[in-house]
Amino acid sequence: MRILVTGSNGFIGRNLVWNLREIRDGKNQTRPSLNITEINGVSSETPVEKWEEYCSNCDFVFHLAGVNRPKNTSDFMKVNCGAAQFLIDTLKKVGNTCPVMFASSTQATLAGRFAGSEYGRSKLSGEELFFKYERESGSKAYVYRFPNVFGKWCKPNYNSAVATFCNAVANDLEYTVNDRNTELELLYIDDLIEEMFDALEGHEHRCEFDGLNVIPDENGRFCYVPTTHKASLGEIVDLLKGFKAMPETLVMPDIPNCSFAKKLYSTYLTYLPADKMSYPFRSNVDNRGSFTELIRTHSGGQISINVAKPGIVRGEHWHNSKWEIFIVVSGHGLIRQRRIGIDPETNEGYPVTEFEVTGEQPRAVQMLPGFTHSILNLSKTEDLVTVMWANEPFDPNHPDTYYEPVSPELKKPQNPEKGNI
Repeated sequence: MRILVTGSNGFIGRNLVWNLREIRDGKNQTRPSLNITEINGVSSETPVEKWEEYCSNCDFVFHLAGVNRPKNTSDFMKVNCGAAQFLIDTLKKVGNTCPVMFASSTQATLAGRFAGSEYGRSKLSGEELFFKYERESGSKAYVYRFPNVFGKWCKPNYNSAVATFCNAVANDLEYTVNDRNTELELLYIDDLIEEMFDALEGHEHRCEFDGLNVIPDENGRFCYVPTTHKASLGEIVDLLKGFKAMPETLVMPDIPNCSFAKKLYSTYLTYLPADKMSYPFRSNVDNRGSFTELIRTHSGGQISINVAKPGIVRGEHWHNSKWEIFIVVSGHGLIRQRRIGIDPETNEGYPVTEFEVTGEQPRAVQMLPGFTHSILNLSKTEDLVTVMWANEPFDPNHPDTYYEPVSPELKKPQNPEKGNI
C-alpha cells in the first residue's frame, strides 16, 4: 500500500507519517493487515509534477493540508478550499479513484460558538467538495470533523490552548486563563492516529452530526474518532501545575490508563526544557548507608532505594497495615522476617523466615503486615542496593512503624531507626 499525506510537515501530518513508517518498517506489528510499502508527503512547496506522480501511484490519501491562522481571513477559503480542489483535480487528472481522508473540524458545524467561524466555513466547503467528488468518481471519502487536537509536537501559541498552557507551565512563562469554566472537547493525537489506521483497514467509525454532537451511525456520511475527552481550562491548568510540582513533591498525580490526565502528562513532558528533564533526589545518609525516596502516589504507594553498607542490618521493625516489597538489585543480602507475638500452640515465638538474595538473580520478597523484618548486607566489601515499594507513602504523623528485633534475643539499639527502613 502506497500512502500520500498532504500537509505532512504539520502537527498531525508529522505524527501520522512517523507512525506509518513504524508500520512500514515492521517496528509496529499491531496492524498485521497493513502492508505499507511507500509513504510520500507533499506541501504547497511541492512541484506540480511530484503531486501528479504521487497521486497517480498512491492507494490512499490523507489530506491534512490547510491553514488555521492566516494573515487574512479571506485566505481561509482561498487556501483550504483551494488545496482540497487542487488535490481532487490532480486525482481526476491522473485517473486515480483511491480512498481519500479529509481532515475537517468541528467548527464546520457552524454551531454554538462556531456560528461565525470563517475557518469553519472553509472546512465545510471542503467537505462538500469531497462528498461531491465521492458521488461523481466512486472514490470513497472519509470526512473527519476533529475537535481540539493535542499531543507531542503541537505548536504553542498557535491554535491549541493545551499546547500553549503546556509550554508556558513547563518553561515558567506567563499565561492567562480567561475563563476557567470554558470546556473543550479534546482529541489526543495517538487516538487520532489509531483511527487513521482503522480507516486504512476499512474499519472507520461512521457518524452523523446533531450540531456539535456526534451521532454514531454505521451508514453516516462523516467519520469520527470514538475516544475524546472534555475538560475545562481550569482543570487543564490545575493538572499541569501538579505535573510541574512532581519533581519537588515526588507525588505522581493519578493518571489512570486511557485517562485525559495520562495523555496530558505525556504531552506536558514534551515541552520541558533540557534543564528540567533531570532533577535531583534528597537522600537520608548516615554511616549505615542511605535511603532515597523516588516516587509517591496517591493510590499506589511509594518507591524508594535503600543502600546498606557492608555488614549493616536495616529494619528490625514491623507494621500494622503497611506492607512492602524488597528487590535487591546489587549486592548480596539476607532478608529475615518473623510474625510478632507468641504462638499459642507452642507458647514460643514464631519461627524466622529467611531469604538469601542477590542482585544477579533479583526476586521480590514481600514484607507482611504484623511481621517484623530486616535486611542484612552479607558482603564485606560491597554495598547492598535494594528497591523498596511500600503500599502507602511514609507519614510521620502516622508512621505505623515499631521497633522489634527479628531475633528476640537481640537488644534494642541506642538509636533505633525511625520511619522508613
